Amino acid sequence: MALDGIFLRHIKNEIEKEAIGARVSQIYQPNREELIFALRTFNGSKKLLLSARANSPRINFCVKTPENPAQPPMFCMLLRKRIGGGKLTAVRQTDCDRVIFFDFECVNELGDTVTITVVCEIMGMYSNIIVVDSNGVIIDSLKRVDLTMSSQRLVLPNIKYELPKPQDKMNILESEAFDIAQKIKNLDCEIPLNKALLKVIQGVSPIVCREIEYKVLEGATSRVDGVLFDKLISEIEQLKDIVINCKGEPYVVYRDDGKPMDFSFLPIAQYAGFARVEKADGFSILLDSYYDVRDSRERMRVKSQSLTKLLSNTVERIARKISKQQAELAQCKNRELLRICGDLLQANLYRIERGAEFADVENYYDEQGAILRIKLNPAISPVANAQKYYKDYQKAKNAEIILNEQIEKGKIELEYIESVLDTVNRSQTEKELAQIREELMEQGYLRVPKGKNKKQAALPPLEFVSSDGFRILVGRNNKQNDKLTLKIASKNDMWLHTKDIHGSHTIILSEGKEISDVALYEAACLAAYHSKAQNSSQVPVDYTLVRYVSKPNGSKPGMVIYVNNKTLFVKPKNEI
Repeated sequence: MALDGIFLRHIKNEIEKEAIGARVSQIYQPNREELIFALRTFNGSKKLLLSARANSPRINFCVKTPENPAQPPMFCMLLRKRIGGGKLTAVRQTDCDRVIFFDFECVNELGDTVTITVVCEIMGMYSNIIVVDSNGVIIDSLKRVDLTMSSQRLVLPNIKYELPKPQDKMNILESEAFDIAQKIKNLDCEIPLNKALLKVIQGVSPIVCREIEYKVLEGATSRVDGVLFDKLISEIEQLKDIVINCKGEPYVVYRDDGKPMDFSFLPIAQYAGFARVEKADGFSILLDSYYDVRDSRERMRVKSQSLTKLLSNTVERIARKISKQQAELAQCKNRELLRICGDLLQANLYRIERGAEFADVENYYDEQGAILRIKLNPAISPVANAQKYYKDYQKAKNAEIILNEQIEKGKIELEYIESVLDTVNRSQTEKELAQIREELMEQGYLRVPKGKNKKQAALPPLEFVSSDGFRILVGRNNKQNDKLTLKIASKNDMWLHTKDIHGSHTIILSEGKEISDVALYEAACLAAYHSKAQNSSQVPVDYTLVRYVSKPNGSKPGMVIYVNNKTLFVKPKNEI
């Protein structure tokens, strides 16, 4: 992982400069694996994020605060009781290990001043946050580890805290560069240099090891001997200087599509022209921006799991029902043969003996007059057999009408559920999910909880301003789409929606002016972004005046029809 022990050392240094002596004003636990400490520092308020998430464990100051649950978890309540109002007195790290200790000076229930330590272990899927008292005894932890999970190291209340077992690596703070280089040289010559560096030096990430290899070898494939050995010693000495004096700077590596792919405390040159490297304004700022989008999506994915499962199951159920009805409809298409059989039996009653299992009659509906064999029920008379074919014909005829109606209703319902599923996937806050739940309750897909009478205040639509000053509104869900298009917008405003793709209604407010091409293009980019085609490169977006948009009676929320439209092809964008 890029967040190695040396990067953490720089984070620790940054926190020490900003937050030593700060008071804890509040503690939040937005989800099961993250904590946020609100600190009152001498330079204003700061929010310190401690994350033990398996795919993004980290420690950094954060700008955005994740949405908090209505009821704080028990671990959060414990921290508020023990550390609330406490003063941060020290931030410690053992060598270049990925464990950071935060010492808080607090007052206990008896009024005595005690030290409570919050230990953050940044170790991938084994990351944890542990609260330890002044005697080194565990008070509690974010993730408890018992004998069923590990026999090597327990993390449970009322037992002594122990550091994770150290790795057999050299500490760059204490070891000489020559000794480190010598140990690397003595390893199996088949091991690439970057793997050898990772195996020998404590607290370095793969990207740092690859960077050193890139600078030392410069494309050479020979063993680290002679000049190359001297270059390796030089690079390790430079790294040691950076670590001891915290002289590193935050750098982010971006892919061609603009997404961040890695980060480090060193300027990265190994990707040459295949990636873009930019310097960030701070280590916390780097981590906050790097993980922001990915973590917010992951949080919403977890919170929306129940809704996603319900809607996905509903989509499957409706699709199966439609498929079955279409199969029945295909059978109804043969109903004319039933009527013909009835007519031919009626015309040949005098020739058919009672108890016969079939009748061979001349088919006068066929130009060739071919003989048609008609299956009979021997238990009933020929007349009753003819009447049965007429009844089956009428039944199939009526079934076709009903099935066509049911299939059409099913397709409309399927379209609606898929649109709701799309809004769930694009939701960014828990309040948006709550409003989607209310919509599903109104439509009968969710049960209304007992005692739930009060509705939540509706969220406003997303609002943007085009580069030439036009206000652009984007709906968050189906109900808001209806309100935006049918109530908020005026007849001369512009309405936009992705063509044949689920998405949000988008409105350009004209406010008595003629809507510019720039505003139209930027609104189309927003409409494409707030749709199911968010990750596509070219998306068709229909646009027309609001006066040409209408809602059929009895239609589902968000469903409208429109005319006099034109189409733009744009690339989805959320920033204008």
